Amino acid sequence: MVEQFKDFLHALAHALRNLLPIIIVVVAFQALLLREWPEGGLGMAAGLLIVALGVALFLQGLELSIFPVGKRLANQFTRRGSMPLLMLFGFAIGFSAVIAEPALIAVAEQAALISDGRIDALTLRLIVASSVGLVMALGVFRVILGHPLHWYMIVGYVVVVLVTFFAPEEIVGLAYDSGGVTTNIVTVPLIAALGIGLAASIRGRNPLVDGFGLVALAVMVPMISVQLYGILVYADPGTLAGSAEMLHAEADVAPPAGWVTMILDLFGMLRDVLPIILVILFFQYAVLRHPLASPLKVGVGFALVIVGLYAFVVGLKLGLFPIGQSMAAQLIGFDTWLWVYLFAFCIGFATTMAEPALIAVGQQAEEAAAGKIQGNVIRILVALGVAIGITIGVHRIISGDSIHYYIIGGYVLVILLTALAPRYIVALAFDLGGVTTSEVTVPLVTALGIGLASQIEGRNVLIDGFGLIAFASIFPIVTVMSYAIVMERVAKPGGKTR
Repeated sequence: MVEQFKDFLHALAHALRNLLPIIIVVVAFQALLLREWPEGGLGMAAGLLIVALGVALFLQGLELSIFPVGKRLANQFTRRGSMPLLMLFGFAIGFSAVIAEPALIAVAEQAALISDGRIDALTLRLIVASSVGLVMALGVFRVILGHPLHWYMIVGYVVVVLVTFFAPEEIVGLAYDSGGVTTNIVTVPLIAALGIGLAASIRGRNPLVDGFGLVALAVMVPMISVQLYGILVYADPGTLAGSAEMLHAEADVAPPAGWVTMILDLFGMLRDVLPIILVILFFQYAVLRHPLASPLKVGVGFALVIVGLYAFVVGLKLGLFPIGQSMAAQLIGFDTWLWVYLFAFCIGFATTMAEPALIAVGQQAEEAAAGKIQGNVIRILVALGVAIGITIGVHRIISGDSIHYYIIGGYVLVILLTALAPRYIVALAFDLGGVTTSEVTVPLVTALGIGLASQIEGRNVLIDGFGLIAFASIFPIVTVMSYAIVMERVAKPGGKTR
């Protein structure tokens, strides 16, 4: 018990460290530039603390339940050597992890609210989760057969660009943001562990070349499926009109207050985590027919996950969303857009440098690369890419340009670099593009985009407010691949980059 309490304190300190860069940037801008305390500042500060507490409880719950049970299941399935069983397990883990992803829940709820119910939050989450499940099954298939990842990525992003060309502008930014938030606090450790574990256990596979890439696929495929969903939704003006009417009707009904609301919200979180619990129990007892090790410990872990999710969502509403929208409104009041660009760049760089998933993947890459890659260099390159991406995304909102041209241009550049980059960096670069958006960064960046779009005259919040996360995912791929190409050319002048 004492050991678990120490682990919780460590997780809380870790969550507070992740919040620290955001706090420093916000306080610096408020003190040096705006010189005023934001309205509702105490509530925002309380919200940030609740976010940190929620993340700490959530992580502690993962360490007690989902992570150890998931790893044991993956090892047992790998020893069995059944490809269909491994693919089925990959689908189930991918689906159940993403359906409970806090950042996806937050983005889906924002999309449903802004679209007046036309985009259904649960439908959006089911589409994204199913896409990631299929991707996990496909990724397991690729690792087992040893197919080169770059062909999957080139073909996949050609399809992404083609679908983007035909997709309605209301869905494009949301689709790319939905892809960006699938790889986060729950999914990255599970997906990365499965891929690297498979590659390490199969003779002739390289963990760096073959083990990475599942995260990249998990980012790409939801972009396609959500845009296809948008094409269907916006093909008929009357589609889902009833949802909007229901939303407005529900708005007229006074919600229950106090403990009743909290209990209902907790049951909602249980519903979100229930898929993971059911998947694990089914495979543990029905397929492998082995009892859970330490069932009481696992049960406590799941309870902490649910409570942590609840605190996280409450903290978002009190802290991170208001901060992003408040900063956007205040910075727009200046005569120059320079401060908006500078804030976007600083938030992107600072939060990414502290991103725990990025630190973990950088360390794994350094170990697997045998001296070809340095973890600290990777972190700086990725942070720079995120900062550049968010700044370009903010410029798109300010200028009112169509997101289609930016996204298509960005991924055409990515496809070109994929063809030129050395093979050892391709899978890692795409994975790094997927781990840059943390449980803290996503809500803040989403709120910043929505705040800007709602404050600038002539902007549509649904069309222009989403998309910043997409830019934060594209440009780290560009910076990492560009660096690898340059280093390869310097090391072998005139030599091939393969």
